[in-house]
Amino acid sequence: MKQTDQYWWQNAVVYQIYPRSFQDSNDDGIGDLRGIISRLDYIKKLGADIIWLNPIYKSPNVDNGYDISDYQAIHPDFGSLDDFQELLDKAHELGLKIMMDLVVNHSSDENKWFEESRKGPDNPYRDYYIWRDPVDGHAPTNWGSYFSGPAWQYDEQSGQYYLHLFATKQPDLNWGNPKLRHSVYDIMNWWADKGVDGFRMDVINLISKPEKYVDGELNDGEPYANVEPLVANGHRVHEFLREMHQNVMDKHDLVTVGETPGATIDDAKQYANLSQTELNMVFQFEHVSLDGNANPAFGKWDDRHVTLSEIRSSLSNWQTKLGGKAWNSLYWNNHDQPRAVSRFGNDDPKYRVKSAKMLGTMLHFMQGTPYIYEGEEIGMTNAHFQSLSDYQDLETINIFKQLVTDGKLIDAETMMKYIAFHSRDNARTPMQWNDSQNAGFSTHQPWLKVNANYPDINVENALADPDSVFYYYQKLIKLRHELPVITNGKFGVLPGNDQDQDVFVYTRKNNDTTLFIIINFSDKQLERHYELPDAKKIIISNYDDDKNDELRPYEAKVYQF
Repeated sequence: MKQTDQYWWQNAVVYQIYPRSFQDSNDDGIGDLRGIISRLDYIKKLGADIIWLNPIYKSPNVDNGYDISDYQAIHPDFGSLDDFQELLDKAHELGLKIMMDLVVNHSSDENKWFEESRKGPDNPYRDYYIWRDPVDGHAPTNWGSYFSGPAWQYDEQSGQYYLHLFATKQPDLNWGNPKLRHSVYDIMNWWADKGVDGFRMDVINLISKPEKYVDGELNDGEPYANVEPLVANGHRVHEFLREMHQNVMDKHDLVTVGETPGATIDDAKQYANLSQTELNMVFQFEHVSLDGNANPAFGKWDDRHVTLSEIRSSLSNWQTKLGGKAWNSLYWNNHDQPRAVSRFGNDDPKYRVKSAKMLGTMLHFMQGTPYIYEGEEIGMTNAHFQSLSDYQDLETINIFKQLVTDGKLIDAETMMKYIAFHSRDNARTPMQWNDSQNAGFSTHQPWLKVNANYPDINVENALADPDSVFYYYQKLIKLRHELPVITNGKFGVLPGNDQDQDVFVYTRKNNDTTLFIIINFSDKQLERHYELPDAKKIIISNYDDDKNDELRPYEAKVYQF
């Protein structure tokens, strides 16, 4: 087993771009590849090492690109393969790497594989997807999709149901078919041969389905039962990922991260083991699932803020139990999660900057590879849209219909508060570059409304202010590059700190260095005393001075000794 300081991606920082919302270059209201090219210097200035692009493939856009109709073509909204090659080449010239989003649990129903598959049982592509006969005139199981409603769709053309864990137009691929698997590996190698540096793998731990259920056994429970416990971390998933590694990763120097909903720490130890037989790292969901609704019927939809005790317990558990065994991804937000400063910090103008820096400090000194989602580095907030018509996210629209319009389980006003807090569109509003029309994203009406606070919160203002969130994140990245202890140091919570309701204190230690991280997770003025050596020095803080035992609202500081 290699040591944790021997892989280049463990010292790297990833910047995630949602291409549709990053920068529009041709004034059609949609971000594109040439827009990204025009902003590469900005990402280099921040200090990130890897750019993760959300899907840019040809797609009907039922789920904003996560329904791929052609894995080897660029969606015209984003540009062309030539544009992509230019982006790749210019990123490499700047020392930046490009990580593609790989979506192979499912495809679009407009993919040529599925168009062939639905022609009938004798078609050579039939087994590229999961087809089952009706059971007593109904769907094979009562599984519910992640996007509400049933997970099975009857196909009149072929007389069977096909499985779709997400939208109806996103049929699940059949990973039990070796021909399908090798078709996927061929696609991955094709992109790697072009120079792509890695893959983020969408819901990759759902690819191994429990055959006894899809063969027709009905599940007990409510209609449209929660499917995740039945499909996540399936019995063949590690076999499939090891095979993928042998056919793709062994041939290229790639960075890989798997999105793994429902994965436990024990699961992650296999997916992201340091022997590198499967993936480099995983996205786990425990810490971003803590603020879900107490009513199971409501799932994640609530507006409750997570407590420090909850977040500390979750993050510390993953840090401690993966240490020396596997590698974690460090993230607060992404294209599927609301804005970090609104969710875990405080987006009131009085506290927004301080709490954004506090959150950055808490996460970036942990062990793992940090991910910065576009706009996080300037403290962008939730959109706080007031009308359902302002939202475009399929999940958001479906849940309103399920819980309010059809189910009558909740009143519209309360549901809109929940949506304003949790909707994925909070992360997808256009990047706020300056205070000009549409935040400098486009001169055309953007595909999704711009957050109304863009005249104040934007890149131009951040770059003009030496005390901005941007420069703080830039320093966090620089410290990670310079201090090996951040990568290879052992994590530990200060003894007794697990009882503190407001302050999180943890350490990172290797043979040479100790870091002592103090996080005030509240808007309170507090007194705390910690015994530290005289030789200590502050290497970063979100306040200009150190008042020792006094902790101001959302204060974060890191001592080195």
